[in-house]
Amino acid sequence: MTQVPQQLLNDGRTIPQLGLGVYQTPPAETETIVRAALDAGYRYVDTAMFYRNEEGVGAAVRDCPDWVFVTTKLWNADQGYDRTLAAFDESMQRLGLDELDLFLIHWPVPKIDRFVESWKAMIRLREEGRVRSIGVSNFRVEDLQRIIDETGVTPATNQIVLHPGFQQRELRAFHERHGIVTTCWAPLGQGEALRDPVIGRIAEKHGKTPAQTIIRWHIDSGFNVIPKTASVGRLPENIDVFDFQLDHEDMRTIEALDRSDGRIGSDPATMAMGVE
Repeated sequence: MTQVPQQLLNDGRTIPQLGLGVYQTPPAETETIVRAALDAGYRYVDTAMFYRNEEGVGAAVRDCPDWVFVTTKLWNADQGYDRTLAAFDESMQRLGLDELDLFLIHWPVPKIDRFVESWKAMIRLREEGRVRSIGVSNFRVEDLQRIIDETGVTPATNQIVLHPGFQQRELRAFHERHGIVTTCWAPLGQGEALRDPVIGRIAEKHGKTPAQTIIRWHIDSGFNVIPKTASVGRLPENIDVFDFQLDHEDMRTIEALDRSDGRIGSDPATMAMGVE
């Protein structure tokens, strides 16, 4: 069975470097998909209140909570100190778990300006031992700097859109300076990167698929990566990336695919209640 490397978080805990994202996985199919992922060697599942499939994730992992890393997220409408605490309880009830590995603020939503209060509530949850690690998602440099300055607590990870066509170098540099793990959602560019002929040539060189090549690029770049698939058949493919390594030329070639217009989904600077 595939052994996924562990990454050290800035709070001293560890997280598997590759996991399964379940955004847009139908709630009725989530338990089946997650169980198949666990059978394939996955030990890390990323969900969120907004995905409406926490129940399916919980049903799949409850028999093995000690060896499966579970992440869920606080939705935008639930931001604010008291509401964050209540929303966490609601997520834990849906998951059916006593303790959570990682809890994230899903979006900063600067227009409502409640993310600092939400972060303070999450610090409390960690101090109470109800969640092991806390982090954020889709935060910009200025959002990260603000919660660090106002609370003294640095997020363990920032989950951001990152794929070969949108590489977020400035934000990643901030992460590196502060010991924040970069977790990548939409790592395959929602399928667009799979069709890139440059990726295709590198994949052929290594005898791998385009998806495996892109995921390996994330791994070799030191990122944390959570590709999603609703296809049971693709689960083994996406995790079968630890028997090869991209060389320096491959890495430079993929790095050259970065574009300023490659963002997928909402812009954190302008998003209000959003849909991601």
